[in-house]
Amino acid sequence: MASNDFVLGLKCRVCGKLYPKGAHFFCADDSGPLEVAYDYEKIKPHVSRAKFQSRPKNMWRYRELLPLDGEPTVGPQVGGTPLIRADRLADALGVERLWIKNDAVNFPTLSFKDRVVSVALSKARELGMRMVGCASTGNLANSVAALSASAGLEATILVPADLERVKILGTAVYGAKVVKVSGTYDQVNRLCTQIVMEYGWGFVNVNLRPFYAEGSKTVGFEIAEDLGWRFPQHVVCPMAGGALIGKIHKGFTELSKLGLVDQPVTTKMYGAQAAGCNPIADCVKSNRERHKPVRTPNTICKSLAIGDPADGYFAAKLIRETGGWAEDVTDAEIVEGMQLLAKTEGVFAETAGGTTLAVAKKLIESGRIPRHEEIVICITGNGLKTQDAVFDALDEPAVIKPALADFKELVGLGERAAEPVLV
Repeated sequence: MASNDFVLGLKCRVCGKLYPKGAHFFCADDSGPLEVAYDYEKIKPHVSRAKFQSRPKNMWRYRELLPLDGEPTVGPQVGGTPLIRADRLADALGVERLWIKNDAVNFPTLSFKDRVVSVALSKARELGMRMVGCASTGNLANSVAALSASAGLEATILVPADLERVKILGTAVYGAKVVKVSGTYDQVNRLCTQIVMEYGWGFVNVNLRPFYAEGSKTVGFEIAEDLGWRFPQHVVCPMAGGALIGKIHKGFTELSKLGLVDQPVTTKMYGAQAAGCNPIADCVKSNRERHKPVRTPNTICKSLAIGDPADGYFAAKLIRETGGWAEDVTDAEIVEGMQLLAKTEGVFAETAGGTTLAVAKKLIESGRIPRHEEIVICITGNGLKTQDAVFDALDEPAVIKPALADFKELVGLGERAAEPVLV
């Protein structure tokens, strides 16, 4: 049975009105965002742990819970990233059980965005779209460009003009049309919305957003499966637009609802942001119902620098409902987080990963996350994309002559008898 039979339509997250499947992204009655709605009773007989585990280890093993009418046609190898038992990092943070969900090695562009884009572009092809694109702070741009190239789609990508050079390079290399816009991400996103309304192109995080966002659920599916079909007590993840944290939790909820995990969802969800752009974290800490937009983001963590997040209200609401919390950290703390993760676990994360780890550290030290309970930290992008952030924090390597005496002096080795060489 195709996934098409399992999707009821697109449902308004505010009033609940149901719309047919298509390139719609807001409710005509109240402008509420739309979300894919499923018939779980119809799905239940067609899924099982054994069925999922018999398939290749990628995100499409959960295809019955993704909103396509047929087989995926874009990104067939996306997902299946490792859940790492992080004992050395756990010791450094003073906790007992810690895991890293490492999407910094996701295929093909080293970011969790490959998950959401492969769903959105597969849907775009089902809808007969040839022109696609996005507004992006970097990782999404890379992913749309790469996966569009592999699918033969024409991509136009708009980014803030001050985006890291390596991320622009990592987009343009795939042949996409890259447009730098003098303004914040929110201004770029508004321009993309106008383009969609004028031309009807398939912008993954605009008119394809309901389908796009569903790809993030697979992070939750994989965490639960890799833990032996159970849920962790605490999950810490970065927040930009605010969708990821909600979709991970939705993934947990679906597994419980379908009987694939034999426990209720009691996981507490925690959101991480940079102090220079913290609308959701500020909303949670101030106990307000809705966030205040940050008009001019100011942080090295450009991948999270969305001042007016589309899912901000829902992210803050979920955090409160699960008993979690949100925090923000300074640029210096972000760099320290990147270095700590690299030195303890050999994982080089981008600035969003440094933000998430630094927030987790803060939550642990404040007692909001108990040290004896199980924690999963979500790393969503690779540090090779934001090398400039840590460049000045690292020591310049020493330079010596090609002489053993110089090496001994450098590392403080004295004279000693040579050890036998085994051959």
